Amino acid sequence: MSRSLCLVVLAYLAAGCGADPKSDEPTTAREKQQLEARASEDEGASTKHWGKWRYKGDRDACFFIVGAKCFKTENAACQTARCKKPTKCTAVGAAPATVSCK
Repeated sequence: MSRSLCLVVLAYLAAGCGADPKSDEPTTAREKQQLEARASEDEGASTKHWGKWRYKGDRDACFFIVGAKCFKTENAACQTARCKKPTKCTAVGAAPATVSCK
């Protein structure tokens, strides 16, 4: 008798665990991300704000920047910067380093 009662209780619990989720709730992480993305689009808020500014020049080997233009070598970047006599061409930062006259 107790064994059959145990089986009935387990069957009842198993049926409760497999209940269908509400239709508006996502069942996977991907569905949740898509739902959140649609919600943020509806609010007019975008998660990424990219400007229209882009590097010019060889972007695959962009080690030095003068303004918005990329250069492979510091010498080429300094020639473009055209520093006057009392100032020197300096590179600040790591790849891509910003070249300026100081």
